[in-house]
Amino acid sequence: MNTIPVAVQLYTLRNETEKDFIGTLKNVAEMGYDGVEFAGYGDLPPQEVKKVLDDLGLKAASSHVPLSYIKEKMDELIETQVTIGSKHIVCPYLMPEERTEQHYKELISVLNTAGEKCAKNDITLSYHNHDFELQLLSNGKTALQTILEETNPQWVKAELDVYWLTYAGEDPVAWLKKYDSRTPLVHLKDMTTDGNREFAELGTGGVNLESILSQGAQSMVEWWIVEQDVCKQSPLASVKQSLAYLQQRK
Repeated sequence: MNTIPVAVQLYTLRNETEKDFIGTLKNVAEMGYDGVEFAGYGDLPPQEVKKVLDDLGLKAASSHVPLSYIKEKMDELIETQVTIGSKHIVCPYLMPEERTEQHYKELISVLNTAGEKCAKNDITLSYHNHDFELQLLSNGKTALQTILEETNPQWVKAELDVYWLTYAGEDPVAWLKKYDSRTPLVHLKDMTTDGNREFAELGTGGVNLESILSQGAQSMVEWWIVEQDVCKQSPLASVKQSLAYLQQRK
């Protein structure tokens, strides 16, 4: 665990970054995070983003970008990643109308095409799951399994989200083992143990984090990424608490 760097997904801090993008990155660096996963760049040009990261001692772990950008703006996306020092682009979400079997077929084609272009530029394209991709399709397999089986493993990777896998009744460790070396990025989240199954700070809920963290090196995880979609306390306090849980394991 202690050899794998830890980033925070800035979506968790979306309200903070909207008010003060650079100040929020400074707070993240002061907490002890190694890097950030971007969900937008605070309207800063890529060169300025890189300078801020360097000044704060942070790395660009990856960037979440809309599927429409992956379809239409890959050259620009790749250029941005090269400038900020990111090796990973992630497709983060599908809108409800995009969750049909026909759309999944189209998605597989898009990911293969974009992933090949990324690979030629030494960048990895990954797909990030929620719970809806764990529903079965007419082929008897889940959408996530279908996406990963029908894309080229050299071009398309997975950013597994351990909360959503658990929420859907799946075992995150089993998925890490099944797609060994194809999961460079992992979203670490916890889940309350009550019936509400809400997002929780790491170490306070029921997700089997210890087994997940122990599997990381064997599965060639490059970044642990802390994300908490909704926080009951200050999001900055939540991500600080989650990092403290990871640090105390070292």
